[in-house]
Amino acid sequence: MSTNKLVANISPPTKSNVEANVSALSTAEDSDNETTIPQKSIQVPDAVKRWAVRGFAICLAIALWHYLTETDFNRVLNFENVPEPWRVAVNFIQHAQTVDFYLHILVSMKRILIGYVAATVLGIIVGLLMGRFRTAEDICIPYIEVLRPIPAVAWIPLAILIWPTEESSIIFITFLGAFFPIVLNTVQGVEATPEILVRAARSLGATNVEIFWHVVFPSALPSIASGLAIGMGVSWFSLLAGEIISGQYGIGYFTWNAYSLIKYTDIVVGMLIIGGLGTFSTYLIRLLTRPMMRWQALEAGR
Repeated sequence: MSTNKLVANISPPTKSNVEANVSALSTAEDSDNETTIPQKSIQVPDAVKRWAVRGFAICLAIALWHYLTETDFNRVLNFENVPEPWRVAVNFIQHAQTVDFYLHILVSMKRILIGYVAATVLGIIVGLLMGRFRTAEDICIPYIEVLRPIPAVAWIPLAILIWPTEESSIIFITFLGAFFPIVLNTVQGVEATPEILVRAARSLGATNVEIFWHVVFPSALPSIASGLAIGMGVSWFSLLAGEIISGQYGIGYFTWNAYSLIKYTDIVVGMLIIGGLGTFSTYLIRLLTRPMMRWQALEAGR
């Protein structure tokens, strides 16, 4: 009797109740999936972003160059005789298949290496002495301030007179181009050394040589590295000036000879090679000096 009443009281499920239960169950499953499977967002590294922007800037410059040359733009600036990018690329490929082209590049790189290494060694030594000792600064600063503004082209006649060969005169001009930026940046770095560090080292019993090597020199390294990078760029400028006037080989002579023979594509090829070599050598200098300044990268959080 009681069983029949219980069965009678149970009402059959309606369609609305079934749909409500199904929707509630699906909502619960979706919430479980959201909590168990996290959403993964793709993060592009900052280095990739920066190189992408740089690549886009280069492509934009090439596109502008192509437009100005194809339309023979002649308003204020005249692009009627400037070769198109594709002509320059074809000419570069042709030169890349010859031995003389690499000979010009190797000769210029050899001159840069000799002159720049000499300027680095002598420039850092003179800069450290000038920045640390007033007597050394008083002796050297008149020469530096008088000789530094003289452009590389003005040095060429005197260099030819005082040096026995044209090769040595070109290396000397390259040396001068790198020497002055390295000296001045080294002096600035030494003078910017915090005096509290020097006093702390002296109170701990450090000698003048130890202070010079362990305190002053590391503190000046960022400025020295900047001077080395700047000096590399100026040395390329000075080298090309020497090769144009008195050289028989080298990328500067290659570019000037192309101008004399009215080979416009060769002029642009030479300019681009100069820019590429200068960029590569400057990047190499920054790469070589980076391990000596790891403490700076740690402080910057990089």
